[in-house]
Amino acid sequence: MPRAVRLHTEVSGSGDTSVILLHGLFGSASNLLSVARSLENHFTVVRMDLRNHGKSAHSDQMDIPVMAEDVLAAMDELKIAKAHLLGHSLGGKVAMQVAIVHPERVIRLVVADIAPVRYGRGHDNIITALLGLELRSLENRGQADEALKKDIPEIEIRQFLLKNLMRDGKDGWAWRMNLAVIAELYDNLRDAPSSEPFNGPTLFIRGERSGYIRDENRAPMMRQFQDMYFETIANAGHWLHAEYPAIFNGLVNEFLRSDEAA
Repeated sequence: MPRAVRLHTEVSGSGDTSVILLHGLFGSASNLLSVARSLENHFTVVRMDLRNHGKSAHSDQMDIPVMAEDVLAAMDELKIAKAHLLGHSLGGKVAMQVAIVHPERVIRLVVADIAPVRYGRGHDNIITALLGLELRSLENRGQADEALKKDIPEIEIRQFLLKNLMRDGKDGWAWRMNLAVIAELYDNLRDAPSSEPFNGPTLFIRGERSGYIRDENRAPMMRQFQDMYFETIANAGHWLHAEYPAIFNGLVNEFLRSDEAA
């Protein structure tokens, strides 16, 4: 069985209960800073970089089950017996896997704009464009942005992706994420989490303009996540937490703090 790798974690807040935040593909812990700040007055918030992302360890093994084991190992290292979990996109799949395999470690689960299904190859153009970027000839980040513009016309997506670009020595550039392995094992990341049920309270939040959670997904989701709540953020796309942070953060806080009012 593949071994867990050590994840980079960023901890804030000082509540008695912990909330673990997991970012999506090509992202890092910084993507969920807004929701982290909204939770810090009531919880200890732990943002994690998934393996092969951000400042976490690189590995030539990568799939949903082993990424869930990374999270559990990080919880053990931080001495967190159980916590709320929130994951966006790929992080949502990993969070679901943790909850399914070790339900005793999860209090409440929040899944942002991803369903427990196998997806098609929706990122091939991005992966091809990033792999084709001539890092050795780059002089600055703006030049990289210009080179990606043809294949990735959306400036917001380019800016998000280029957060992974870092200085490598005095003159060169490199990807902080393990792009080669992500590209090679991308099919593993398209997989659904395990199909066993999770009976704990679960909130799915989708963006109205996003196609990641379809209406036909809801019935099987309700069967697998039997204590399920569902919210749609109007006009939001896949990056709903960044597009409508006040609404997203409000839904998350209300759900995670609902036991306080009981």
